[in-house]
Amino acid sequence: MKKSVVLLSGGLDSTTCMSVAAKAGYEIYPLSFDYGQRHQRELEAAKAVAQFYQVKEHRIITLDNVGGSALTDPSIQVPDYAEDDQIPVTYVPARNLLFLSYALGYGEVIGAEAIFIGISSVDYSGYPDCRPEFLEAFQKVAEVGTKAGANGQRIEIKAPLLHLSKADTIRLAGSNGAPLHLTTSCYRGGERACGTCDSCILRLKGFAEAGVADPVPYIEN
Repeated sequence: MKKSVVLLSGGLDSTTCMSVAAKAGYEIYPLSFDYGQRHQRELEAAKAVAQFYQVKEHRIITLDNVGGSALTDPSIQVPDYAEDDQIPVTYVPARNLLFLSYALGYGEVIGAEAIFIGISSVDYSGYPDCRPEFLEAFQKVAEVGTKAGANGQRIEIKAPLLHLSKADTIRLAGSNGAPLHLTTSCYRGGERACGTCDSCILRLKGFAEAGVADPVPYIEN
């Protein structure tokens, strides 16, 4: 069976990616990261999603916290959603670059044909490492900087949500039977989602546009 590494945060997007990989017939090897994020609940969510899919192995990698983000520095407050063109303080420096690098190395070890990452350039917070040009550049790195690539064994970086709205992602998850009830998206990391941070607002907007009720609890309900 063909193998894939899935970057699994425990959120809506990465869980939808997991469902896409499963439906495509891949043997899934999810990879999650503890990078000092304040929303540690996502790691428990990732474990629950991995268990749902009965994966062979789920690795959680611990990375040193480089700070510089509201998600990793307790002195920086997570802001409420604001619609502007600025890169928000919830941006984590080089996060997807680090995650994909680990996934690429792991993929070489297990003989994976693909790496799935749940980035979107449509309904997102404006992070530079969620853009198509970043993905294209990393694919080139994967091809020229690995033994697999040098030997013509291309590991494809797949981002099936890249051009999907959040509503379309939710519809895709529903059609694939993805366990969105197990996911968490809130940046503040409380037992109930705050409903006001970037991630919560984008999630709620997506569910509203998809005409589906969000199965996770929020502070106001």
